[in-house]
Amino acid sequence: MSRDVKHTYRKRVNTGDLVSFRVVVKETDLWVSADKNMGDETRNLVFECRHQLESYIAAHPEFATSLSPRVEDPFAPPMIKEMIDVTRNLGVGPMASVAGAIAQYVADGLLKLTDQVIVENGGDIFLKTDRPVTVSIFAGNSPLSGKFGLLIPKRQMPLAVCSSSANVGHSLSMGIADVACVLSSSGPLADGAATAIGNRIKYKTDLEGVAERAREVKGLTGCVIIVADRMATWGDIELVEL
Repeated sequence: MSRDVKHTYRKRVNTGDLVSFRVVVKETDLWVSADKNMGDETRNLVFECRHQLESYIAAHPEFATSLSPRVEDPFAPPMIKEMIDVTRNLGVGPMASVAGAIAQYVADGLLKLTDQVIVENGGDIFLKTDRPVTVSIFAGNSPLSGKFGLLIPKRQMPLAVCSSSANVGHSLSMGIADVACVLSSSGPLADGAATAIGNRIKYKTDLEGVAERAREVKGLTGCVIIVADRMATWGDIELVEL
């Protein structure tokens, strides 16, 4: 499947009585579901977090391209500082966490105005709802793609569900995983960890060991890794057949 896969999955989303809307600012393309349409508020939050990102990159161009962790910067804006902090122990560059960071930044802002919100940013999700939610696992050409979902109970929310793939989307992966899907209460951590875990999958036989090593990353709730027709899981997760 092309790495330029379109957001066709958004047409299959069922958010019940929530109102869904799209917000696009430059490269940031969000699909948001909330108690009411808050497109203007969402756009303002995207401008805020993109200002942090763009101004920091203007002063530190290497931040945008580094594939290695960056040293701590006490003067960095809050979102940037968190991206640096969570990826420092994962062995990946800070931009590996950017989609999850933006999703959480926007969700946190909207949750000051609404009780429920789901923010999807390029397949990376941050959500808090008053009922359980099932998140489908998309794994490109794998025969397991779309066959299973993660049942997210209310007790785990707010929660980030972030993915990295060697075959789908624009994220850079050094491994072969069709998808490495990670759950955490931290959006940047889930996103960065998905990249780090996906990078470690060089062969099908790596699945079980890498899934188990995910337990060593403090702050993760669980993970699902798929390569072709094989799947490995770890953590406090519940898979449901779709």
